[in-house]
Amino acid sequence: MSLILFNKPFQVLCQFSPQDGRATLADHLKIPNIYPAGRLDADSEGLMLLTDDGKLQHTIAHPDHKEAKVYLVQVDGVPDADSLARLQAPLDLGDFVTKPCKAVRIAEPEWLWPRNPPIRSRAEQPTSWLAITLQEGKNRQVRRMTAAVGLPTLRLVRSAIGAISLATHPLMPGEWMEVSAKDVAGQ
Repeated sequence: MSLILFNKPFQVLCQFSPQDGRATLADHLKIPNIYPAGRLDADSEGLMLLTDDGKLQHTIAHPDHKEAKVYLVQVDGVPDADSLARLQAPLDLGDFVTKPCKAVRIAEPEWLWPRNPPIRSRAEQPTSWLAITLQEGKNRQVRRMTAAVGLPTLRLVRSAIGAISLATHPLMPGEWMEVSAKDVAGQ
C-alpha cells in the first residue's frame, strides 16, 4: 500500500487524465494506480494525499471520518473580531450552512514558498493571513466563507490533513514523498 504526500502547485488540476493542455497530477507523479484522497481547486495549492488503497482513500477523504484540514489563507483586508467570529460560527453560504470551525489570524508562515505567479500587491490595500481548520470541505468553501465576511481570498494553501503537515514534511510545490498510513492519524 502506498500513501503519497504531494505539494500541489498552483494551477495544477487534481486529476491524472489530460485536460486541454493544462497541468495535471500526471505531470508530477509517475506512480501507477494511485488516486487522490480529496481534491484541491486548480487555484489552490498545498497538501494532497494520494493512495492505491481504496479504503484508506475513503477514510481520508470522507467527511464522516472528520480528519481536520488546515488551510492557510491570504485575504484582502484585515479581519476584525467580528469577521473571525462569523468565520468560526455556522455561516450560511446560500446552498449550505458551514459547520463551526477554527479561524485565527496568523503571521505568514516562514516555511511557506513564494507563489508563482506572485499575488498582486496594492500598497493602499493591506492583506492578512488566516489559519482556518475545517472538519468538512465543500466545493470552494474557504473562498466562499472569506468572501461572505468581506475578506476575499487571494491565496489558499492547504497545510495539513489530520496529523500530516507541510510544516513538518517540507516539500516544495510539485515535490512528493511516501509516508506511512499511520502518519495520517498521528499514531
